[in-house]
Amino acid sequence: MNTQVAIIGGGPAGLLLSRLLQLNGVDNVVLERRSRDYVLSRIRAGVLEQGLVDLLQEADVHKRLKAEGEVHAGFDIAFHGEVCHLDLAELSDGKTVTVYGQTEVTRDLYDALDAAEATVIHEAENVALHDLDTDNPRVTFELNGQTQQLSATFIAGCDGFHGPSRQAIPASVREEYELTYPFGWLGILSETPPVGEELIYAGHESGFALCSMRSRKLSRYYVQCPSDDDVADWSDDRFWEELKSRLPTADANALVTGPSIEKSIAPLRSYVCEPMSWNRLFLAGDAAHIVPPTGAKGLNLAASDVHYLSRAFIDYFNKGGESLLRDYSKTALSRVWKAERFSWWMTRLLHCFPKQNNFEKNLQSAEFDYLQSSHAAKVALAENYVGLHY
Repeated sequence: MNTQVAIIGGGPAGLLLSRLLQLNGVDNVVLERRSRDYVLSRIRAGVLEQGLVDLLQEADVHKRLKAEGEVHAGFDIAFHGEVCHLDLAELSDGKTVTVYGQTEVTRDLYDALDAAEATVIHEAENVALHDLDTDNPRVTFELNGQTQQLSATFIAGCDGFHGPSRQAIPASVREEYELTYPFGWLGILSETPPVGEELIYAGHESGFALCSMRSRKLSRYYVQCPSDDDVADWSDDRFWEELKSRLPTADANALVTGPSIEKSIAPLRSYVCEPMSWNRLFLAGDAAHIVPPTGAKGLNLAASDVHYLSRAFIDYFNKGGESLLRDYSKTALSRVWKAERFSWWMTRLLHCFPKQNNFEKNLQSAEFDYLQSSHAAKVALAENYVGLHY
Protein backbone atom coordinates (compact mmCIF):
# COMPACT_ATOMS: atom_id res chain seq x y z
CA MET A 1 0.00 0.00 0.00
CA ASN A 2 1.04 3.58 -0.63
CA THR A 3 -0.24 6.82 0.86
CA GLN A 4 0.87 10.37 1.50
CA VAL A 5 0.60 10.26 5.32
CA ALA A 6 0.68 7.06 7.37
CA ILE A 7 -1.00 7.72 10.73
CA ILE A 8 -0.09 5.31 13.51
CA GLY A 9 -2.75 5.30 16.21
CA GLY A 10 -6.53 5.44 15.87
CA GLY A 11 -7.41 7.39 18.98
CA PRO A 12 -8.96 10.86 18.75
CA ALA A 13 -5.67 12.51 17.71
CA GLY A 14 -5.02 10.11 14.84
CA LEU A 15 -8.64 10.12 13.69
CA LEU A 16 -8.91 13.92 13.84
CA LEU A 17 -5.69 14.29 11.85
CA SER A 18 -7.01 11.81 9.29
CA ARG A 19 -10.29 13.69 8.96
CA LEU A 20 -8.68 17.12 8.51
CA LEU A 21 -6.26 15.76 5.90
CA GLN A 22 -9.04 13.93 4.07
CA LEU A 23 -11.13 17.11 3.86
CA ASN A 24 -8.16 18.88 2.28
CA GLY A 25 -7.33 16.25 -0.29
CA VAL A 26 -4.35 14.68 1.48
CA ASP A 27 -4.40 10.88 1.21
CA ASN A 28 -3.81 9.01 4.47
CA VAL A 29 -4.15 5.63 6.14
CA VAL A 30 -4.70 5.04 9.87
CA LEU A 31 -3.24 1.99 11.62
CA GLU A 32 -4.70 1.07 15.02
CA ARG A 33 -3.48 -1.81 17.18
CA ARG A 34 -6.80 -2.37 18.95
CA SER A 35 -10.27 -3.22 17.69
CA ARG A 36 -12.79 -0.47 17.05
CA ASP A 37 -14.94 -1.71 19.94
CA TYR A 38 -11.95 -1.50 22.28
CA VAL A 39 -11.13 2.05 21.20
CA LEU A 40 -14.72 3.11 21.83
CA SER A 41 -14.77 1.44 25.25
CA ARG A 42 -11.98 3.59 26.68
CA ILE A 43 -13.22 6.06 29.30
CA ARG A 44 -11.32 9.34 29.12
CA ALA A 45 -11.68 13.01 30.00
CA GLY A 46 -14.28 15.21 28.41
CA VAL A 47 -13.54 18.90 29.07
CA LEU A 48 -12.94 20.47 25.66
CA GLU A 49 -11.22 23.81 25.16
CA GLN A 50 -12.77 26.27 22.72
CA GLY A 51 -9.88 25.59 20.32
CA LEU A 52 -10.78 21.90 20.14
CA VAL A 53 -14.47 22.69 19.70
CA ASP A 54 -13.55 24.97 16.79
CA LEU A 55 -11.30 22.26 15.31
CA LEU A 56 -14.13 19.70 15.47
CA GLN A 57 -16.36 22.17 13.69
CA GLU A 58 -13.68 22.61 11.01
CA ALA A 59 -13.64 18.81 10.67
CA ASP A 60 -17.46 18.84 10.31
CA VAL A 61 -17.95 16.50 13.26
CA HIS A 62 -19.61 18.99 15.58
CA LYS A 63 -23.36 18.41 15.15
CA ARG A 64 -23.83 16.01 18.07
CA LEU A 65 -21.33 17.98 20.13
CA LYS A 66 -23.39 21.12 19.59
CA ALA A 67 -26.63 19.33 20.50
CA GLU A 68 -25.42 17.29 23.48
CA GLY A 69 -22.31 19.06 24.83
CA GLU A 70 -22.62 21.00 28.08
CA VAL A 71 -21.12 24.49 27.77
CA HIS A 72 -19.51 25.58 31.05
CA ALA A 73 -18.71 29.21 31.72
CA GLY A 74 -17.02 28.60 35.07
CA PHE A 75 -15.97 26.18 37.81
CA ASP A 76 -15.18 26.10 41.53
CA ILE A 77 -11.91 25.53 43.33
CA ALA A 78 -12.35 24.56 46.96
CA PHE A 79 -9.47 24.52 49.41
CA HIS A 80 -9.99 23.16 52.91
CA GLY A 81 -13.66 24.13 52.75
CA GLU A 82 -13.25 27.62 51.28
CA VAL A 83 -14.55 28.10 47.74
CA CYS A 84 -13.23 30.29 44.93
CA HIS A 85 -15.47 30.58 41.87
CA LEU A 86 -13.88 31.15 38.48
CA ASP A 87 -16.15 32.88 35.98
CA LEU A 88 -14.38 31.78 32.81
CA ALA A 89 -16.51 33.81 30.43
CA GLU A 90 -15.98 37.02 32.38
CA LEU A 91 -12.28 36.43 32.96
CA SER A 92 -11.35 35.32 29.42
CA ASP A 93 -13.36 37.56 27.10
CA GLY A 94 -16.32 35.23 26.75
CA LYS A 95 -14.47 31.96 26.27
CA THR A 96 -15.89 28.75 27.74
CA VAL A 97 -15.23 25.01 27.85
CA THR A 98 -17.56 22.23 26.74
CA VAL A 99 -18.12 18.97 28.60
CA TYR A 100 -18.38 16.19 26.00
CA GLY A 101 -16.81 12.77 26.51
CA GLN A 102 -13.68 11.78 24.59
CA THR A 103 -15.43 8.56 23.64
CA GLU A 104 -18.15 10.61 21.94
CA VAL A 105 -15.55 12.67 20.07
CA THR A 106 -14.00 9.42 18.84
CA ARG A 107 -17.39 8.04 17.81
CA ASP A 108 -18.19 11.19 15.82
CA LEU A 109 -14.84 10.99 14.03
CA TYR A 110 -15.39 7.33 13.17
CA ASP A 111 -18.81 8.13 11.70
CA ALA A 112 -17.39 10.91 9.53
CA LEU A 113 -14.48 8.79 8.33
CA ASP A 114 -16.82 5.90 7.56
CA ALA A 115 -19.04 8.18 5.49
CA ALA A 116 -16.00 9.37 3.55
CA GLU A 117 -14.78 5.77 3.05
CA ALA A 118 -11.47 6.61 4.71
CA THR A 119 -9.00 3.81 5.41
CA VAL A 120 -8.73 2.91 9.09
CA ILE A 121 -7.10 -0.48 9.68
CA HIS A 122 -7.79 -2.01 13.10
CA GLU A 123 -5.92 -4.80 14.88
CA ALA A 124 -2.70 -3.95 13.07
CA GLU A 125 -0.12 -5.76 15.19
CA ASN A 126 3.68 -5.52 15.51
CA VAL A 127 3.81 -2.11 13.88
CA ALA A 128 7.37 -1.04 13.01
CA LEU A 129 8.76 2.09 11.35
CA HIS A 130 11.55 1.95 8.78
CA ASP A 131 13.75 4.24 6.66
CA LEU A 132 12.70 7.43 8.43
CA ASP A 133 15.92 9.16 7.37
CA THR A 134 15.21 8.55 3.68
CA ASP A 135 12.71 9.96 1.19
CA ASN A 136 10.78 6.68 1.32
CA PRO A 137 9.74 5.87 4.90
CA ARG A 138 7.54 2.83 5.43
CA VAL A 139 5.60 1.00 8.08
CA THR A 140 5.29 -2.74 8.43
CA PHE A 141 2.57 -4.46 10.42
CA GLU A 142 0.77 -7.77 10.77
CA LEU A 143 -2.88 -8.12 9.86
CA ASN A 144 -4.69 -11.44 10.19
CA GLY A 145 -1.36 -13.20 10.48
CA GLN A 146 0.04 -11.67 7.29
CA THR A 147 2.86 -9.11 7.11
CA GLN A 148 1.82 -5.92 5.33
CA GLN A 149 3.76 -2.84 4.25
CA LEU A 150 2.59 0.76 4.00
CA SER A 151 4.81 3.27 2.18
CA ALA A 152 4.28 6.99 2.75
CA THR A 153 5.81 10.40 2.27
CA PHE A 154 5.49 11.13 6.00
CA ILE A 155 4.57 9.19 9.14
CA ALA A 156 2.50 10.71 11.97
CA GLY A 157 2.96 8.98 15.32
CA CYS A 158 -0.30 9.37 17.24
CA ASP A 159 0.06 6.05 19.03
CA GLY A 160 0.29 7.09 22.66
CA PHE A 161 2.99 6.81 25.29
CA HIS A 162 3.58 3.07 24.78
CA GLY A 163 3.49 3.06 20.96
CA PRO A 164 6.47 2.41 18.66
CA SER A 165 6.69 5.85 17.04
CA ARG A 166 8.64 7.75 19.69
CA GLN A 167 11.03 4.83 20.11
CA ALA A 168 11.83 5.05 16.40
CA ILE A 169 13.62 8.35 17.06
CA PRO A 170 17.22 7.42 17.97
CA ALA A 171 17.99 7.63 21.68
CA SER A 172 20.93 9.89 20.86
CA VAL A 173 18.47 12.42 19.40
CA ARG A 174 15.70 12.29 22.02
CA GLU A 175 15.66 14.39 25.17
CA GLU A 176 13.04 13.14 27.64
CA TYR A 177 11.82 15.09 30.64
CA GLU A 178 9.69 13.39 33.27
CA LEU A 179 8.17 14.02 36.67
CA THR A 180 6.32 11.15 38.35
CA TYR A 181 3.84 12.09 41.09
CA PRO A 182 3.65 9.95 44.25
CA PHE A 183 -0.11 9.39 44.01
CA GLY A 184 -2.87 8.48 41.59
CA TRP A 185 -6.49 9.31 40.88
CA LEU A 186 -9.19 6.81 41.74
CA GLY A 187 -12.05 7.56 39.37
CA ILE A 188 -15.56 6.22 39.05
CA LEU A 189 -18.33 6.67 36.51
CA SER A 190 -21.87 6.52 37.84
CA GLU A 191 -25.36 6.91 36.41
CA THR A 192 -26.19 9.73 38.78
CA PRO A 193 -26.91 13.44 38.22
CA PRO A 194 -23.84 15.66 38.72
CA VAL A 195 -23.52 17.30 42.12
CA GLY A 196 -23.47 20.74 40.52
CA GLU A 197 -23.87 22.62 37.26
CA GLU A 198 -20.11 23.12 36.98
CA LEU A 199 -16.94 21.22 37.86
CA ILE A 200 -15.60 21.31 41.40
CA TYR A 201 -11.87 20.93 42.09
CA ALA A 202 -11.16 20.38 45.78
CA GLY A 203 -7.99 20.42 47.87
CA HIS A 204 -8.31 18.85 51.32
CA GLU A 205 -6.02 17.63 54.08
CA SER A 206 -6.92 14.07 53.05
CA GLY A 207 -6.16 14.72 49.39
CA PHE A 208 -7.54 16.02 46.12
CA ALA A 209 -11.08 15.43 44.79
CA LEU A 210 -12.84 16.34 41.55
CA CYS A 211 -16.51 16.39 40.66
CA SER A 212 -17.02 16.22 36.92
CA MET A 213 -19.69 14.89 34.56
CA ARG A 214 -20.34 13.40 31.15
CA SER A 215 -23.98 14.42 30.86
CA ARG A 216 -26.96 15.43 32.98
CA LYS A 217 -27.35 11.79 34.02
CA LEU A 218 -23.76 10.54 33.99
CA SER A 219 -21.16 11.71 36.53
CA ARG A 220 -17.40 11.27 36.79
CA TYR A 221 -15.75 11.63 40.21
CA TYR A 222 -12.16 11.31 41.41
CA VAL A 223 -10.24 11.17 44.68
CA GLN A 224 -6.50 11.22 45.21
CA CYS A 225 -5.12 7.90 46.48
CA PRO A 226 -1.72 6.23 46.88
CA SER A 227 -0.41 5.16 43.48
CA ASP A 228 0.01 1.56 44.66
CA ASP A 229 -3.57 1.19 45.92
CA ASP A 230 -5.58 -1.74 44.59
CA VAL A 231 -8.88 -0.67 43.06
CA ALA A 232 -10.44 -3.85 44.48
CA ASP A 233 -9.96 -2.39 47.96
CA TRP A 234 -12.18 0.56 47.11
CA SER A 235 -15.83 -0.38 47.48
CA ASP A 236 -18.42 2.07 46.18
CA ASP A 237 -19.40 2.92 49.74
CA ARG A 238 -15.81 3.67 50.70
CA PHE A 239 -15.37 5.88 47.65
CA TRP A 240 -18.52 7.93 48.26
CA GLU A 241 -17.63 8.39 51.94
CA GLU A 242 -14.13 9.61 51.05
CA LEU A 243 -15.39 11.93 48.33
CA LYS A 244 -17.95 13.54 50.62
CA SER A 245 -15.32 14.15 53.31
CA ARG A 246 -13.21 16.19 50.87
CA LEU A 247 -15.96 18.41 49.47
CA PRO A 248 -17.41 21.62 50.90
CA THR A 249 -20.36 20.80 53.16
CA ALA A 250 -23.05 22.10 50.78
CA ASP A 251 -21.71 20.00 47.89
CA ALA A 252 -21.29 16.90 50.06
CA ASN A 253 -24.91 17.21 51.20
CA ALA A 254 -26.12 17.58 47.60
CA LEU A 255 -24.16 14.58 46.27
CA VAL A 256 -26.31 11.79 44.79
CA THR A 257 -24.58 8.42 45.06
CA GLY A 258 -25.15 5.17 43.21
CA PRO A 259 -23.44 2.05 41.88
CA SER A 260 -20.28 2.64 39.84
CA ILE A 261 -20.30 1.45 36.24
CA GLU A 262 -16.54 1.92 35.84
CA LYS A 263 -13.76 2.27 38.39
CA SER A 264 -10.01 2.60 37.90
CA ILE A 265 -6.84 4.14 39.30
CA ALA A 266 -4.74 6.33 37.00
CA PRO A 267 -1.12 7.25 37.79
CA LEU A 268 -0.04 10.88 37.39
CA ARG A 269 3.02 11.99 35.48
CA SER A 270 4.38 14.94 33.54
CA TYR A 271 6.43 13.99 30.49
CA VAL A 272 7.81 15.68 27.38
CA CYS A 273 9.89 14.27 24.53
CA GLU A 274 11.98 16.63 22.43
CA PRO A 275 12.05 16.96 19.49
CA MET A 276 8.55 16.06 18.31
CA SER A 277 9.81 15.33 14.80
CA TRP A 278 12.75 13.56 13.22
CA ASN A 279 13.24 13.44 9.48
CA ARG A 280 10.00 12.01 8.05
CA LEU A 281 8.40 11.22 11.43
CA PHE A 282 6.17 13.61 13.39
CA LEU A 283 4.77 12.92 16.86
CA ALA A 284 1.44 14.15 18.22
CA GLY A 285 -0.45 13.70 21.48
CA ASP A 286 0.59 11.23 24.17
CA ALA A 287 3.36 9.87 21.95
CA ALA A 288 5.22 13.09 22.70
CA HIS A 289 3.88 14.34 26.03
CA ILE A 290 1.82 13.44 29.08
CA VAL A 291 0.20 15.83 31.55
CA PRO A 292 -1.47 15.04 34.87
CA PRO A 293 -5.25 15.28 34.39
CA THR A 294 -5.49 18.26 36.73
CA GLY A 295 -6.53 21.07 34.41
CA ALA A 296 -7.93 18.78 31.67
CA LYS A 297 -5.15 19.33 29.13
CA GLY A 298 -4.44 15.84 27.74
CA LEU A 299 -6.91 15.61 24.85
CA ASN A 300 -6.77 19.36 24.28
CA LEU A 301 -2.99 19.34 23.95
CA ALA A 302 -3.20 16.48 21.43
CA ALA A 303 -5.69 18.58 19.47
CA SER A 304 -3.34 21.56 19.29
CA ASP A 305 -0.62 19.23 17.94
CA VAL A 306 -3.06 18.04 15.29
CA HIS A 307 -3.92 21.66 14.45
CA TYR A 308 -0.26 22.48 13.75
CA LEU A 309 0.55 19.17 12.05
CA SER A 310 -2.50 19.06 9.78
CA ARG A 311 -1.75 22.55 8.51
CA ALA A 312 1.88 21.64 7.91
CA PHE A 313 0.94 18.55 5.86
CA ILE A 314 -1.77 20.41 3.93
CA ASP A 315 0.64 23.25 3.16
CA TYR A 316 3.27 20.78 1.94
CA PHE A 317 1.05 18.68 -0.30
CA ASN A 318 -1.21 21.44 -1.63
CA LYS A 319 1.23 24.35 -1.90
CA GLY A 320 4.70 22.83 -1.72
CA GLY A 321 5.48 24.66 1.52
CA GLU A 322 8.06 23.18 3.88
CA SER A 323 8.42 25.80 6.62
CA LEU A 324 5.45 24.62 8.73
CA LEU A 325 6.80 21.07 8.76
CA ARG A 326 10.29 22.30 9.57
CA ASP A 327 8.97 24.41 12.46
CA TYR A 328 6.37 21.92 13.72
CA SER A 329 8.32 20.61 16.71
CA LYS A 330 9.34 24.06 17.94
CA THR A 331 5.83 25.46 17.47
CA ALA A 332 4.07 22.55 19.17
CA LEU A 333 6.54 22.36 22.07
CA SER A 334 6.05 26.03 22.91
CA ARG A 335 2.40 25.31 23.69
CA VAL A 336 3.15 21.90 25.23
CA TRP A 337 5.46 23.37 27.89
CA LYS A 338 2.91 26.03 28.82
CA ALA A 339 0.26 23.34 29.30
CA GLU A 340 2.74 21.26 31.31
CA ARG A 341 3.38 24.26 33.56
CA PHE A 342 -0.31 24.88 34.13
CA SER A 343 -1.10 21.22 34.87
CA TRP A 344 1.88 21.00 37.24
CA TRP A 345 0.77 24.21 38.99
CA MET A 346 -2.80 22.98 39.58
CA THR A 347 -1.50 19.62 40.77
CA ARG A 348 0.85 21.28 43.27
CA LEU A 349 -1.91 23.55 44.53
CA LEU A 350 -4.58 20.94 45.22
CA HIS A 351 -2.87 17.66 46.14
CA CYS A 352 -1.35 16.36 49.35
CA PHE A 353 2.25 15.27 48.84
CA PRO A 354 3.90 12.62 51.05
CA LYS A 355 6.23 14.07 53.68
CA GLN A 356 4.91 17.55 52.95
CA ASN A 357 6.21 19.89 55.65
CA ASN A 358 4.42 22.85 57.23
CA PHE A 359 6.30 25.35 55.08
CA GLU A 360 5.01 23.68 51.90
CA LYS A 361 1.49 23.47 53.31
CA ASN A 362 1.54 27.17 54.12
CA LEU A 363 2.70 27.93 50.57
CA GLN A 364 -0.33 26.07 49.23
CA SER A 365 -2.59 28.11 51.50
CA ALA A 366 -0.93 31.32 50.41
CA GLU A 367 -1.34 30.37 46.76
CA PHE A 368 -5.05 29.78 47.25
CA ASP A 369 -5.43 33.01 49.24
CA TYR A 370 -3.72 34.92 46.44
CA LEU A 371 -6.03 33.33 43.88
CA GLN A 372 -9.08 34.34 45.89
CA SER A 373 -7.94 37.93 46.33
CA SER A 374 -6.31 38.69 42.98
CA HIS A 375 -8.23 39.40 39.78
CA ALA A 376 -4.99 39.03 37.83
CA ALA A 377 -4.45 35.53 39.28
CA LYS A 378 -7.98 34.53 38.32
CA VAL A 379 -7.46 35.86 34.79
CA ALA A 380 -4.23 33.85 34.42
CA LEU A 381 -5.93 30.67 35.60
CA ALA A 382 -8.95 31.21 33.34
CA GLU A 383 -6.78 31.99 30.31
CA ASN A 384 -4.93 28.71 30.71
CA TYR A 385 -8.01 26.66 31.55
CA VAL A 386 -10.03 27.70 28.48
CA GLY A 387 -6.92 27.14 26.39
CA LEU A 388 -4.10 29.28 25.06
CA HIS A 389 -4.22 30.44 21.45
CA TYR A 390 -3.04 28.02 18.75
